[in-house]
Order: sequence, then structure tokens, then C-alpha cells
Amino acid sequence: MNKIILVITCLIIISCNPGKSDSPSYVLKVNHNRNATVNSSYHKGSTYLSVYSQVYQRNEQRTYDLTVMASMRNTSLSDSIYIISADYYSTKGKLLTSYIKSPIYIAPMETVEIVIEEDDKRGGTGANFIFNWACKDSIQEPFFEGIMTSTTGQQGLSFVTNGMRIK
Repeated sequence: MNKIILVITCLIIISCNPGKSDSPSYVLKVNHNRNATVNSSYHKGSTYLSVYSQVYQRNEQRTYDLTVMASMRNTSLSDSIYIISADYYSTKGKLLTSYIKSPIYIAPMETVEIVIEEDDKRGGTGANFIFNWACKDSIQEPFFEGIMTSTTGQQGLSFVTNGMRIK
């Protein structure tokens, strides 16, 4: 009986400690077989999205690290939209990563996400994205949202930002 309890306890402890992942500091939650050709007659635009890899805590010398999720949403019930590029910039305006190398499509009512892990501090307190996109004139433009989260002990922090069309 004691051996069974010991095995169960060990399994619980192991399952609660996933360890450090060998994955990159970001995850693009998209099927990579989605490469698409954008019709030249489609309506094109650019959207700016502010995100925060860190926020100030107590004073400007202390920062609190956050996980960032940049959410790209297609609100159309009938047509795909196309994301041409998704560029991530630091607080100082330095291009950090271009997440999309060639256009991808997002199916009707689908969401595609870019996740930047909490320990990736490159963006800083004023990180941002520029998304270039295309869609038919007859459908709603894509919706971009930033979700920042973190938890420490029993305290959690989360907030949202919305994209702003710039072109």
C-alpha cells in the first residue's frame, strides 16, 4: 500500500513540474501549410498593435515580465483573410522578429496567435507589432488583439490591447 502511495505522489510531483522547454521564445499558433497567394484585387491594410513584454513595478528600475499573445482574428462568416506579414518591434523600434515569411490565410471565424514567452524580455515595456493584411472589400477587416498575462504565487496580472489601423 505504501509503495502505491509513493508512486502516486511521485507522479503528481512530476506532472506539476513541466521543466524548461527547448522551444523558441515564441510560438506561432498556425498550421504552416497555410501558405496562400493574395489576389491583387483584394483590399490591403496595416494595423499597429501595442504589446508589453514587461511593465514597470513600483518604480522605473523594476519591471514585471509578461507573456504576450498577439491574436489575429477573422470575423467573417464566409471568407478567408490573408496575413502578409507580422513584424515584432522592441521599445526602441528595433525589428526583433518577422513571424510570417509568406502570406497565410485565416479561415472564416478562425483565430491565429503568436505567443511570446514570459522570459523573452526583448520587447520591453513598449513592444509592438505591425501586421500587413489583405481581404475582399465585402468583408470586415481582421481584428487584432494583444493579451498580456503573468502569475506569481497567488497573484495574477492580465490586460488587453486592441489593434489600430494605420494604413
